[in-house]
Amino acid sequence: MSDVFLNVVPIFVLILLGWLIVRMNYLKAAVGDGLGDFVFRVAVPVLLFRTIAEADFRDGSPWPLWVAYFSGVAVTWTLGHLAATLFFKKDARVGVLAGVSSAFANTVFIGLPLVSSSVGEEGVVALSILLSVHLPVMMITGTILMERAERKTSGKPGQSPLRLLKGILRNLVRNPLVIGLVLGALFHLIGVPLGGPVKIVVDQLAGVAAPAALISIGMALDKYGLAGNTGLASITSALKLIVLPAAVYGACQLLGLNSHWTAALVLTSSVPTGVNAWLIANHFNVGHGLASSTITLTTALGVVSVSAWAYLLL
Repeated sequence: MSDVFLNVVPIFVLILLGWLIVRMNYLKAAVGDGLGDFVFRVAVPVLLFRTIAEADFRDGSPWPLWVAYFSGVAVTWTLGHLAATLFFKKDARVGVLAGVSSAFANTVFIGLPLVSSSVGEEGVVALSILLSVHLPVMMITGTILMERAERKTSGKPGQSPLRLLKGILRNLVRNPLVIGLVLGALFHLIGVPLGGPVKIVVDQLAGVAAPAALISIGMALDKYGLAGNTGLASITSALKLIVLPAAVYGACQLLGLNSHWTAALVLTSSVPTGVNAWLIANHFNVGHGLASSTITLTTALGVVSVSAWAYLLL
């Protein structure tokens, strides 16, 4: 239990510190936005680049890892959608957002620091393999489903699937995380070793990624808060913190993943809802309160649920 305390609690202490910095007006929220941009555009891409460039992929095919994680996502997303549309009688658009809020983990800003401190390098390799497809799969699925839900709700013609897909792919190609992963893969395939001053700079930037990410997400929390739909948000929060990691754990056991990869996937799935849920809500102008409340609740309760999953796994 002491190991769990040392690995998990500091993650949420840094998030709390970021929140207090803004809440007590020590720094402005805009500073957190700038820090978050630095993490997303520089520090984490460099960390992913280094991880993939220096990784040992002896554990074999990534397909069981992807299938295990996204099986859990599919189950949880479906339950969130059904809870919103059948139990709370919301329209299809809110149903999609409930699914996103239930199943879209904050893999980069919280998952990476957690897996790095709790599981180690093998866990970071597993998470990097997941991240290589996580953002494209989740954003493409969420955007296409929301587009269909909008057409169903409003009756207006939507974008053609081809045009929609082109727009999503264009954004993904420019995404710094994708660029970092691709460059890391190229270095790994070519066999170019990292050394000298380049290695030192890469290591220093990668080392900044975890604490900066956690403080920045804490600084961003103040603008979310409990903004409505707390009943449904309580359901999506429970799905995110309990059902998703349980489903991912079951899939890992069925597919025979090793203990390090299982721990990395389950811990990643157990972290709070990512800000992508808010971005989708903002883009389609629906469900802001649900996304905001789910992010806040899962972050506030995450220290308990993540500690419990870490205790069971490690």
